[in-house]
Amino acid sequence: MAYPIYVFNARKYRRVALLAAAVLFAGGIVYSEAENIAVFAPNDEPAAVYSVKTDRKVLALTFDISWGDTRAEPILQVLKDKGVKKATFFLSSPWSRNHPDIVRKIVEAGYEIGSHGHKHVNYSRLSDEEIRTQIQTAHEILTELTGTPPRLIRMPNGDFDKRVLRIARELNYTVIQWDTDSLDWKNPGVDRIIDRVVRRAHEGDIILMHASDSCKQTHLALPAIIDQLRAKGYEFVTVGELLTLADVRQTPAEQQGLSPAASDAPDSI
Repeated sequence: MAYPIYVFNARKYRRVALLAAAVLFAGGIVYSEAENIAVFAPNDEPAAVYSVKTDRKVLALTFDISWGDTRAEPILQVLKDKGVKKATFFLSSPWSRNHPDIVRKIVEAGYEIGSHGHKHVNYSRLSDEEIRTQIQTAHEILTELTGTPPRLIRMPNGDFDKRVLRIARELNYTVIQWDTDSLDWKNPGVDRIIDRVVRRAHEGDIILMHASDSCKQTHLALPAIIDQLRAKGYEFVTVGELLTLADVRQTPAEQQGLSPAASDAPDSI
């Protein structure tokens, strides 16, 4: 029986090396930014969702709120004025309990509500029991205030590890992160927020913004963000609607694995 003979030269060896590297990473693609590491892995592991792979020109505007009462309503007004009927708000339960009137306005406007947890701390530093308590406490408060049990959660500071993801899944939650961080919490200037979001936005994107009082420029940047994304042909949908599309980009955590930019975000946001 004849067997094929392979002759390796430098160019072919390089190709083989690249193929071997691809095989090694087939089960997981390492993603690293600002010293924060997450690992793409098989779908049977608990995972956080950063975006959805799709050819459709759709993306989700998301807003985190954990304190203050002066930024949420201006953002709601911008969304109304611009005719944006779909967006997702991640609300911390203490803030929601203290501002039921604003929560009611978000609900009445028809926007999707996800959980932003209870205490605004890094859950990866908590025990399993404490993680479960934080998620369940927020769940009960948000369900009571909105009338709808939330099924999406964005962890405070975007912080998670394997335990957090596992417990969230056991409680029937999907952990939502983001692909485009507006960095509005840094208050870098309205034009810089607009440019960053519009330049980085892509099909199936989840865009992170904030409606807490520390973010003083988001409502000023939002009108231009909406206009310029629409000019590029984008349609705004909720995160829940994005998840109905195929090829969800999910990221399970390494121990103490943080999402991009999460470690830089202040606890007050």
